[in-house]
Amino acid sequence: MKSAANILSTLTSDNFKSVARALTIVENDLAGADELLKSLHFDKDVPIIGITGPPGAGKSTLVNTIIDQLVNAGKKVAVLAIDPTSPFNFGSLLGDRIRMSAHFNNPDVFIRSLATRGSLGGLSAKTIEMSDVLRGAGFDYVFVETVGVGQSEIEIAGLADVTLVVLVPESGDEVQNIKSGLMEIADAFVINKADRDGAEFFINNLKKLAGEKHEEVVVFKTIASQNAGIAEVVVFITSTKRHPNTRREFLLTEKAYNLIRQKRMAHVDKRKLQQDIAELAKNKQFNLYSFVDGY
Repeated sequence: MKSAANILSTLTSDNFKSVARALTIVENDLAGADELLKSLHFDKDVPIIGITGPPGAGKSTLVNTIIDQLVNAGKKVAVLAIDPTSPFNFGSLLGDRIRMSAHFNNPDVFIRSLATRGSLGGLSAKTIEMSDVLRGAGFDYVFVETVGVGQSEIEIAGLADVTLVVLVPESGDEVQNIKSGLMEIADAFVINKADRDGAEFFINNLKKLAGEKHEEVVVFKTIASQNAGIAEVVVFITSTKRHPNTRREFLLTEKAYNLIRQKRMAHVDKRKLQQDIAELAKNKQFNLYSFVDGY
């Protein structure tokens, strides 16, 4: 296996093979992973764009159309598509890669799926590490598409420089239930499938909710399947100034917290945990809290 130094010497956005190898080493904690991460160099400011929203909101279609415009402008783009992890085989369902198949052979677009590995918000510490590998490779933009929307999805705030929350006109109940979390993580809302009935009413309600929190909300209307409204979103992504230092400190703190938690939990094998519980739980005196305390 090549050393971290050898991989880093060829780690560029033009060398997909080297990028894929580096990501595999980091994702699976193979030999040299720590050395590789500690040796990464960031020669340019590469923004990470977080895309989140409920299933069926059209996130992948939206990302596809945004990528089209960025690539046509001469940019190189990387995408980490966060797939749901199957509770049965701990694997990745790879649905996002199928939906993004139009870009598989594009030399300016690198796509990688990553299983959530049980992280409640759809993100794991591996997302942070793999995003940094892509930043170190020198892509112009790194997109992280996450699964679902929920209070725990605020984890994306510890990763993305710009976060887009994708909703559809029927998302009213979701916004009512988790409006605080949504308002905290969103730099902009994208109301996709905006040709559906109730779109304007939903947008007005969204702005009203933001007004209750004394926050100004940026809202875009798109029909991603028809490439409508995408240009405005791209302008926002490419022209939005990086967050001030206080925000940067918050982002780095969140990243560090996630990475520390990952390392502290590294010895816990979930499969073995399940096997141990299955055996011990046969005893009627089994106490979960005593078990956890001594694990």
